[in-house]
Amino acid sequence: MIINHPLLGPRDVAEFIYLGDACLIDRPDWEADDAAEAFHEYGYLRDNIAGPMQELWYHEQGDRSWLVVTRDTLTHEITNVEMARDVARARGRSK
Repeated sequence: MIINHPLLGPRDVAEFIYLGDACLIDRPDWEADDAAEAFHEYGYLRDNIAGPMQELWYHEQGDRSWLVVTRDTLTHEITNVEMARDVARARGRSK
């Protein structure tokens, strides 16, 4: 499988580490009243999607960047690759 890195171009998947669902970008507020429940859901409850899904990939054997890869889990077809920092900023989570 080839991941088309936004900065470096096409790279073999062997250069990356898969983390999982890109919902991990949306970390709960630890100061919220329901923080314990929110972190339980954040850490343990995720959808197992059969089809297109956004995933986090870490470019360990390259520039050490985090990417959000939109990949069909049935066919492994990659339809979009974005820098995770850009996705986080667009979601209002820049820190």
